[in-house]
Amino acid sequence: MTKPVLSHFFAYIGRLRWIRRWGLMRNAIEENVATHSWEVATLAHALAVIRNRHFDGRVNPETVATAALYHDATEVITGDMPTPVKYHSKVMREAFRDIEHKASDELLALLPESLQTDFAPYIQEARWQPDVAELVKAADRLSALLKCEAEIQAGNREFEPAAQQIRERLEQEALPEVRYFLEVFAPGYSQPLDHLLGD
Repeated sequence: MTKPVLSHFFAYIGRLRWIRRWGLMRNAIEENVATHSWEVATLAHALAVIRNRHFDGRVNPETVATAALYHDATEVITGDMPTPVKYHSKVMREAFRDIEHKASDELLALLPESLQTDFAPYIQEARWQPDVAELVKAADRLSALLKCEAEIQAGNREFEPAAQQIRERLEQEALPEVRYFLEVFAPGYSQPLDHLLGD
């Protein structure tokens, strides 16, 4: 094996922790892209397992979790674009989609050539299978809802409209695994630690 070429890929990925989310809103609880990506990965994995176990799914939970882990990796190049700005108009949506596509290519090019084909199916969202994309998007929305509800519980009413919009969107999509998660797991998020421990 020849001497490996230096790569800055993971140095870039590691910087996701410095990118703040919800930048246009007052936050009681700060959130960064690295923390968000980890949460979305765990939620997406859970949704995939729930789908397979309870709703006759045939999706690979590990593939879903890995795609979710990298779902916002391009933000190390683009930054976190607030949703109201990103989806303000068709022109904005298309422009940002193009930027994200170019950023994913740029990020992938940071890897040694021998590893690019292994990472491409996760970093390039266009390569995701439809069921993977559906579950990652649902987990992303679920993470946003949990964030909004935590902010509201902390007394920050600024997140009430966002929470309402996200709830309505999840209800419209009507994924049974999301409904299951909301019924079985979500209530625990609002409980104090002593209650979670059974005291």
